[in-house]
Amino acid sequence: MVEAPATRSAIVFWALAAVGALALCSHQIAGLLPLGSSGSFDFNRVLLFSSLLPRAAVALLAGAALGLSGALLQQVLRNPIADPSTLGISAGAQLAMTAATLFAPALMEAGRETVAFFGGSAVVVLLLSLTWKQGLEPVTVVIAGMVISLIAIALSATLILANGEYMMSLLIWGSGSLGQQDWSHARTIALVLGLCLLGAFLLRRPLEVLELGDAGARSMGANLLALRLLALVIAVTLATTVTAQVGIIGFVGLAAPTFAKLCGARRRKDILLSAPVIGAIVLWLTDGLIQLGFRGSAEIVPTGAATALLGGPLLLYLVRRIRVSHQQLAAPSPTPVRRIRHARPALVILACLTAAVAAAALLIGRGPEGWHVATGSLLNDLLPFRGPRVVAAAAAGCMLAAAGAMLQRLTGNPMAGPEVLGVSAGAGVGLTVVLVTQAAPTLSSRLAGALIGVLLVLATLLAIAGRKERHPERLLLSGIAIGAFCSAIVNAATATGDARAFQLLAWISGSTQQVTWGEACASAVIAAALLAPLPFVMRWLDILPLGSASARAVGLPVRSVHLSLLLLSSGLTAAASLLVGPLSLVGLVAPHMARLAGFSRANQVLAAILIGSVLMVGADWLCRVATFPYQLPLGLFASLIGGPYLIWLLRTRRAG
Repeated sequence: MVEAPATRSAIVFWALAAVGALALCSHQIAGLLPLGSSGSFDFNRVLLFSSLLPRAAVALLAGAALGLSGALLQQVLRNPIADPSTLGISAGAQLAMTAATLFAPALMEAGRETVAFFGGSAVVVLLLSLTWKQGLEPVTVVIAGMVISLIAIALSATLILANGEYMMSLLIWGSGSLGQQDWSHARTIALVLGLCLLGAFLLRRPLEVLELGDAGARSMGANLLALRLLALVIAVTLATTVTAQVGIIGFVGLAAPTFAKLCGARRRKDILLSAPVIGAIVLWLTDGLIQLGFRGSAEIVPTGAATALLGGPLLLYLVRRIRVSHQQLAAPSPTPVRRIRHARPALVILACLTAAVAAAALLIGRGPEGWHVATGSLLNDLLPFRGPRVVAAAAAGCMLAAAGAMLQRLTGNPMAGPEVLGVSAGAGVGLTVVLVTQAAPTLSSRLAGALIGVLLVLATLLAIAGRKERHPERLLLSGIAIGAFCSAIVNAATATGDARAFQLLAWISGSTQQVTWGEACASAVIAAALLAPLPFVMRWLDILPLGSASARAVGLPVRSVHLSLLLLSSGLTAAASLLVGPLSLVGLVAPHMARLAGFSRANQVLAAILIGSVLMVGADWLCRVATFPYQLPLGLFASLIGGPYLIWLLRTRRAG
């Protein structure tokens, strides 16, 4: 139990935070006073009663709703890092509303909250179906939720990107804009929050039974399935209502219960009561600081994007508090049932398959008259458009596969990959800095920025790995936390809606449609240069999974090896991420496919490189022909292959 002085100090702290938020709001109100007479038109009066006060009310109500939603999710799932953001509920709601806006606008007119609720509920159903057999383990639930969230966000961004500038307002709104024009949003959230507070109050005693565990709760006669479903319905309703009204507000549902526990709340009733209050203060204070910092242009950084910056540090803090078993994600990948005895012929077959897929991507396509095989003059006409895409996709696939293989050996974690560990998101931060600071950045400057971002993320992850060798699953969660923080920075820059936002959106989606021959040749040269040292580091990659002590025993300079592999994998990830974005997941999939095919040791890395090339070139061809005459971004399409594979790997890892 927390001592009373600590609890009193916490109360004083949050009281001061509330006073600070009130002071910020009062400062803005004071700027509008004195108001004109009631009989004449006064712009200040309209601004106060139709914008400023409704905005403050929405901030308070939305923060309270998200705080209660996060508290319910954490209690029902017994997961200290569960909230609408980490579980993908908000992202699913946003995707449903984006799709409905484009393809079924009548549904949005009939009831946007209903559309959002079904989108968030679909994510919860998918999440439960994927993790129920694992007993809703915190690590499995959160990783699956974050993967679903990333895919949903990428799909939403792609739909917005494909529909031109008139959809940019939807992007800014979806990033959590609290700007108001009347009291309608506040009334809607208030009504839903009041009903859900009543439901949570009625469930408070049954929820306390969950502290006894499933067996103890059943012995008390509790219907666990019905109880969990009711609590989940309330939590999803709260989160999706906020998303429907103001967009995604990131990680407030994670912060509020966490701060409540740090303030001394231990019983479920106390957490349910204090989390909404703290959530309201957090969002109100954050919005006040945003308005103070950007004064006349508060929408440059939507409040939801600012609160998302809380997610990374909070997740890094909470990762240390999760109890994990030694078998959770920590077991090495299962060895192949049948290992290939003669790897060289198999590698030749893979190389031929790569060439065949590349040839198919160049020759086979769809046109207004249907399928065709381009030859002669038609091929010459299409080659300037198809050729650079094939070269760039092949180079990116090779680099991501090599980086993924090295990261899995370097960290001793079979779930590691440039995308899963947030390394690719670090490239996005570097790219964002370059785009913000330079008017016309060159390819070399973008590559340098991405490389620096990747290096910083990888260095942080290796520092964490050095302290947590017994729990590589925590390294994975730390990577997700860093990736969430980096993605929040990129999303904040994207939400500005200017020309740079389109460049970042194109990067997030991973489109190769505009790649030129110069960029394709540069990517091929960079790939060749970075892959050239691989034969000289194969021995290191074979020894490192045995542990640092064993590596030193055979004379391996561990620090120098780590630094060399860090630089090499950083360069590979940065160059590949510039081409295909942060979400292809080929860096995770290709090494596992090579292992499942029967390759081992050094041959496994070479096979992974070839498989990565096949996957990326094949995905580029499919995204070009699958929805002709429209084209899907390569990074997104590849993630639709890698995402389900990652979730399948989470489900079946116990078999290893």
